[in-house]
Amino acid sequence: MVDFTPAELSQRIVEVGLLEPIEVERAWSEVGRADATCEDLIRVLLRKQLLTNLQVDRLLKGERTGYFYGHWKVLYLIGAGTFARVYRAVHREDGRIAAVKVLRKRHRAEPAQVEQFMREARVGMQLHHPNIVAIKEVDPDPRNPYMVMEFVEGQTLRELMRVRGKLDPETTLRIMRDVAAGLAYAATQGVTHRDMKLSNVLVTSHGRAKLVDFGLAALADTDDEGALADCPNARAIDYAALERGTGVRKDDPRSDIYFLGAMMYHCLSGKPPLTETRDRLARLNVTRFREIPHLLQVAPDVPLNVAAIVHKAMEFDPEKRYQTPQEVLDDIEATLARLKQGDTQTTAAIASGKDVSDREIEQEGTGKTVLLVESKIEFQNLIREKLKKRGYRVLVISDPQRALERFDPEEDPPADIVLFSAPELGAAALEAFNRFGDDPHTANIPAILLVDRKQQFIIRSAKTAPHRIMLAMPLKVRELRTALLKLLRGQASTTSAGTE
Repeated sequence: MVDFTPAELSQRIVEVGLLEPIEVERAWSEVGRADATCEDLIRVLLRKQLLTNLQVDRLLKGERTGYFYGHWKVLYLIGAGTFARVYRAVHREDGRIAAVKVLRKRHRAEPAQVEQFMREARVGMQLHHPNIVAIKEVDPDPRNPYMVMEFVEGQTLRELMRVRGKLDPETTLRIMRDVAAGLAYAATQGVTHRDMKLSNVLVTSHGRAKLVDFGLAALADTDDEGALADCPNARAIDYAALERGTGVRKDDPRSDIYFLGAMMYHCLSGKPPLTETRDRLARLNVTRFREIPHLLQVAPDVPLNVAAIVHKAMEFDPEKRYQTPQEVLDDIEATLARLKQGDTQTTAAIASGKDVSDREIEQEGTGKTVLLVESKIEFQNLIREKLKKRGYRVLVISDPQRALERFDPEEDPPADIVLFSAPELGAAALEAFNRFGDDPHTANIPAILLVDRKQQFIIRSAKTAPHRIMLAMPLKVRELRTALLKLLRGQASTTSAGTE
């Protein structure tokens, strides 16, 4: 700290351009004491918001620069990393507020780091989208490079997660919808992000999410393990490990999709999917990506249709992953609509048997007929045996089309509920399930679509409703019986209400 006299401090404030002499004089007059100290002056200047704590700290350290970047006066620090610092700033002429990002001093003598910083600025300048933080101005002077960005009133997604622990499915989907929209737009400009992480998503005070830091993680050489291990950005190593392990090129947009899925996994479960380690060479081990537990194992309260998006986004095989950010965006929007319609089925609710008593389960099947649409003999026999023990009458048909034909509009339905099994029948079971819900004479009959968690197309395309649900395979027989009872009980309530 520099030991200023009050006169010296006043002179320094004017010299560095923070205030005009008349403003300093007015502050002294408000102090109103001949023996006033520097602390007295600072107290008045802070109270009147003529200086900020950051500016005062720099003054007392004897700093003569760093108060202005071009026409932008630095107010206070809003973010800092190993690569750069970000300040809130105000335009000295028109009072506009912006965020100024400044490369740290220790990197300014390194051409590669300066070039990386400027690459981010150049990429950002060409992107104009409501879900991407806009870069408005760039100063390429290598001695003191900076960029001026849109100021976002809010917090990073990482900060939000620290406070909330985890997010509910609808909030998560809304944030990821914005993230996917930003990525989809960038893809139309030929740009990938390559640094997808919670701290690079800003969430405004109104709940809108915006991506920041495009291109920051790009490396010239991902084949050199030594260079990767020395890289200051851990996410670049994660990208390289994934891409080298799956054999895709460095700028493949499906890599961004994988890490979007990882962020979604973290938001829904409260836990990062990738094992965290400071060992940078360990980050290159591709087994990290193979050992991730399924989301529903760690968060069984997540709706099946929401978990399906995460599962597909994080497929290790890039051919099974979403191929474009627009596909992710379309699925998120469709799933949000389905959540609003009440499609919130979870494995936790099924397993718990909520609202279903043991006595009801013991007497569950009396007088009820279940039609199973399944082609695998072993599964037919298993379901028939288990349900008959509970009093159900079980019909089995292996052809979905024939099953639909059994429901003649002129006759009583042959079953009270239908199980369509997709693991073996695939798209034929999906088509029959959807048509069963569309046809007027079967639309109100309860139905269950049994699906494998890997059948993402079927999960996304199924037309569900409160009395038309999906169950993920494999599942316990008790889970199936509980679901049957709840749907049949709901059907009985509806029928009763309709006859009153």
